Amino acid sequence: MDKIRVLVIFGGYSSEYDVSLQSAYSVIENLDSKKYQVLLMGITKEGKWYRYHGNVDKIRQGTWQEDLDHLRTAFISPERGAHKIIEFYMGMMDETEFDIAFPVLHGKNGEDGTIQGLLTMAGIPIAGCGVLSSALCMDKDRAHKLVSLAGVKVPKSIVLRRQEADLPKFRLVGLVAELQYPLFVKPIKAGSSFGITKIFNGAQLKEAVDQAFQFDDEVIVEEQVDGFEVGCAVMGNDVLTVGEVDEIELADGFFDYTEKYTLKTSSIHMPARIDSETAEQIKETARIIYQTLGCQGFARVDMFLTPEKEIVFNEVNTIPGFTSHSRYPNMMKGIGMDFSGLLDNVIRLGLHIHSL
Repeated sequence: MDKIRVLVIFGGYSSEYDVSLQSAYSVIENLDSKKYQVLLMGITKEGKWYRYHGNVDKIRQGTWQEDLDHLRTAFISPERGAHKIIEFYMGMMDETEFDIAFPVLHGKNGEDGTIQGLLTMAGIPIAGCGVLSSALCMDKDRAHKLVSLAGVKVPKSIVLRRQEADLPKFRLVGLVAELQYPLFVKPIKAGSSFGITKIFNGAQLKEAVDQAFQFDDEVIVEEQVDGFEVGCAVMGNDVLTVGEVDEIELADGFFDYTEKYTLKTSSIHMPARIDSETAEQIKETARIIYQTLGCQGFARVDMFLTPEKEIVFNEVNTIPGFTSHSRYPNMMKGIGMDFSGLLDNVIRLGLHIHSL
């Protein structure tokens, strides 16, 4: 039986470039070599595309782009149905066919529907969410509005646009007057907690807004939700598989970039330290959110659980962290699905949705 040719796309013109390298390395290492032929396409921080033929350890180390002997300038053919990488080397052009693309790209220009649009235009099967769901889930404000219409509670918030970035401090404070401190100031479209600040009074608002505008043209200011964050791994197109619920325990502050990738003062409990009835309610809410936002393949749904056991939507990560110790694989491990099996299912689902 012929192997399935999987194009793993990593790196990216994104603030989450380094995170992508670690996730991609784990995906590459855990794809069953008996089933899959893995092809590698790297995008540098500057947005240059290369077919990479070198040692995958250099992806993990962040030095793959320095391995010049194994880099070839390349792009994905936009010709519908071609499913080809076009690469150039020493004045020659080479073409390589593949069966499915697996974007392991976090944040802007990877998780937001952009590369999914390129692949969809070319008729290439995608492992994971498509254009619309990727774009919606990346947009915190619009995702909240849709999920609220589905009957799930969301944090109270207001949105600031770029033209409001230069308003004096007192005007900004007036715009958020209906919200109760503490507040979270976030770029609407960014991941890994980049640009997020927790503030406790109006004097801190201007600096936090300026920080968030470094990452996006729109900023959302949200009320803090009392309680703690829970996550739910969801997989599937029509029939959904839901992993165990996990829980983030914070010593202080919030689950920012440093805590997400070092866990210096926080802990992740999997399964979450909640009763079975509450866990089932969280899983059902995750299903509703996943389907409301049109997700396919896989995604991680993040919510808050209040002291009154009320579930509040936070966000959906359509390409969550994918290292062997990341939350999504661990939640699926909780229902007996190992990492290699998880990847098998993600690829199967991507091929299936394309065949319909």
